[in-house]
Amino acid sequence: MTQLTTTQAGRPGLRAAARPRGRRFGEPNTRLAHTIMGLGIVYFTIPLIWIVFAATKSQPDLLSTPALWFGDGFDLVTNLRQLFREDDGVYGRWLVNTALYSGASALGATTLCALAGYGLARFSFPGKRVIESGLLGMVMVPATALVLPTYLLLSRLELVNTIWAVILPSLLSPFGTYLIRVFVAESVPQELLDAARIDRAGELRIFWRVVLPMMRPAIVTVFLITLVATWNNYFLPLVMLSDAKLYPLTVGLTTWFNTAQQEAGTRMLFNLVTTGALLAIIPLVIAFILLQRFWRSGVSSGSLK
Repeated sequence: MTQLTTTQAGRPGLRAAARPRGRRFGEPNTRLAHTIMGLGIVYFTIPLIWIVFAATKSQPDLLSTPALWFGDGFDLVTNLRQLFREDDGVYGRWLVNTALYSGASALGATTLCALAGYGLARFSFPGKRVIESGLLGMVMVPATALVLPTYLLLSRLELVNTIWAVILPSLLSPFGTYLIRVFVAESVPQELLDAARIDRAGELRIFWRVVLPMMRPAIVTVFLITLVATWNNYFLPLVMLSDAKLYPLTVGLTTWFNTAQQEAGTRMLFNLVTTGALLAIIPLVIAFILLQRFWRSGVSSGSLK
């Protein structure tokens, strides 16, 4: 009885000794990492905080009050009204153009990347290694280096200064294709595809019913990457478009900013530029919030394999 009591009494001590001790902030191994992470968060958060405060200020307050605090009044509603009235409401047109360019580019690029990535991962054909090597080489080429050759190509097709001049170049995403190719190779078992073929399922049905649901995290990643890249793209539409009614938000707001600098004292638009920039961020934030659950489901399904 004494030995039993001693053994039972000693179990909590043994469990406590065997339990791994989590790292705390004060430990040397984590202190530097947390400090760097905190500095990074501050670095990326300060511009966002500034633009939130700037969008609530009038033109005089924007130039005279502290940057990271409110002005004498709360003029966000006034700025929004003036924003959609300036130049006959052209900002609303720019917003619609940006949504059109980004949505069409993201959907088209994601579709092409999904088909190409799956084909490269699960099919064998002549020249496959050459295509994969070329795909990796295209990932290394910056997109801005291809803008001028693309302009010359589209000018021959008479597509310059149209919506296709922005959408068509954005459909090609070598990084997205390679990302899905790697994801399919690692996460979609070949045995599952062979079983579907034994059940006489066609290739299109296999892709739609079997592969596509398993590719959801990669597809959402490519969609968001393309959406953000096209939404924030400046150089491509600047070169391709000359009609102000076709501008996206990046080019349109830059035009207002340059006009405010050149005509200082006669047409001050800095408060509208900051308000428009804040409004342009909101759709991207909403997209990330709505689509992040697919990432979580992908991680959870991967942990159960």
